Amino acid sequence: MRTMKKSIGTIGEHLRSLRERESLSLREVASHIGIDTSLLGKIERNQRQPTKDQIKHIATFFKIEEKLLIKEMLSDQFAYRIIEEKVGIDTLKIAGDKIEIFKANKKK
Repeated sequence: MRTMKKSIGTIGEHLRSLRERESLSLREVASHIGIDTSLLGKIERNQRQPTKDQIKHIATFFKIEEKLLIKEMLSDQFAYRIIEEKVGIDTLKIAGDKIEIFKANKKK
């Protein structure tokens, strides 16, 4: 199974890169993963985020670990949300602290 090279791109940029590396058209990939060509184009241009089900199909098609794509999607969502709300990067530190508290509470 292939892994994605670490970079600071978006999930859309990664998907476009994978598709172009295989010399596939939008139509070919969209058909294989069961979505509309225009939707795949919007995902590649970061105008839409893929669903978890779409990520599963994309991961299977490109033989990539699904968790890596989910991490990429979530990191995009976090970054866009922080920019929209005009809050600092320290928000991620607070979220990290909360995750540890929530995990500890869940174990109890």
